[in-house]
Parts: sequence; structure tokens; C-alpha cells
Amino acid sequence: MLFSAGLDSAVLLADVARQSAPDASIQPIYVSTGLAWEREERAMAERYLNALSATAPIQPLASLTVDMRDVYPANHWAIRGEPPGYDTPDEDVYLEGRNIVLLSKASVFMARNHIPRIIIGPLSGNPFPDATPVFFDTMARALSIGLAAPIAIDAPFASMKKADVIRLGRTLGVPFELTLSCMQPKDGRHCGRCSKCRERIDAFREVGERDPAEFL
Repeated sequence: MLFSAGLDSAVLLADVARQSAPDASIQPIYVSTGLAWEREERAMAERYLNALSATAPIQPLASLTVDMRDVYPANHWAIRGEPPGYDTPDEDVYLEGRNIVLLSKASVFMARNHIPRIIIGPLSGNPFPDATPVFFDTMARALSIGLAAPIAIDAPFASMKKADVIRLGRTLGVPFELTLSCMQPKDGRHCGRCSKCRERIDAFREVGERDPAEFL
């Protein structure tokens, strides 16, 4: 599965591990594309996986690279690490081709390692064109043809909101303090100023719980 150490992917990984057969093995994949927050994400991903792998059949993180800095300009907010503000809509943080790039690189890795299914974690209300059921179905068919290998793309949380994901994570014992949902983190802490932080803060408020993650 694509894994970023974000709250959604962390709960998804724990949920997949719970439902997996005893002899199953889960391969988390992180795809770096040159964005400003990736070093912090990978560090948190390793911390989370170290905590979870003792109780679940999870392989070490596969770290892949597709550098997009020759496509996104140097002054792009995601390259500079200066995301749009707290109350900005999701559309303001759209990264063109994000899932196309991640799924393409991950699928080549999968085909070489005989892995037939990839799991990805978009939620309900995701407004981006590369996070729709028709995109995932079409992309899976194209990848399967192009790689001459079966590739299925699953998005199990597509009907859930972030508050629902938090509730599920609580039942699974997910260590939310080891997750990172931020576009401007520092030393493993959330900035508290970007829209991803706002989504997380709002969701924990809706659930009626305190977020155990650290904020600047």
C-alpha cells in the first residue's frame, strides 16, 4: 500500500493488517517526488512502522523516487515548503498528476515483486480528478496491460470522512502521535497553520478527543 505516515494511511495500514490472513505480508511503499515535507514524512513513517511491525506482518518500507522538480517550478508552494493558509480549500493544494505518478512507480515495483493489489487512502469528498473510482479502475486496467501483470487499485476509505477514520483508528489502537498530516512540519511536529493541519484539528474536535500529535 502507498504509505505516507499521514493519519489516513496509518489507520488504513492498521486496518489492512487486522484483516489480513495470518500468512499474508503487507508491503508499505513511499514514493518521493521532491516535495518539501518528504524528509519529515519518511522519518515519521519509519517510527510508525517500527511501532506497528511488532504486531503485524508488515515488510520494511520500500522507498521509491520520481523527481517532479523538473515539472513543478522552483517557486511552487510544495517545492518551497510554503503551503496555502489554514482556511484554504482542498483545491488550493492540488498537485497535478499526484496519484498518476505514485501509482505508476509503485506498480512497476509491484509487477517486479509479484504483488497484484495496491491500496490507497483517499477519503470521501476528495475533489481531485485522480482520486475518483473511474480513474482508479481505468488506471488499474492500463497498468495491468502495460506491465503484463495483474494490478488492482483499492481505495477502502473512499466513503469515509476523517472523523470516521479517527474513530476506526481508536478501535485499532493506532498511535496517532506517530502520524504526520502537515505540509510544513518541523522536527516531527505539525505546523498548525496549513490546511492539512486544520483538517486534522477539525476532525479530532468532531470526535471530541484531543489530538496526541505534537504541534509547533
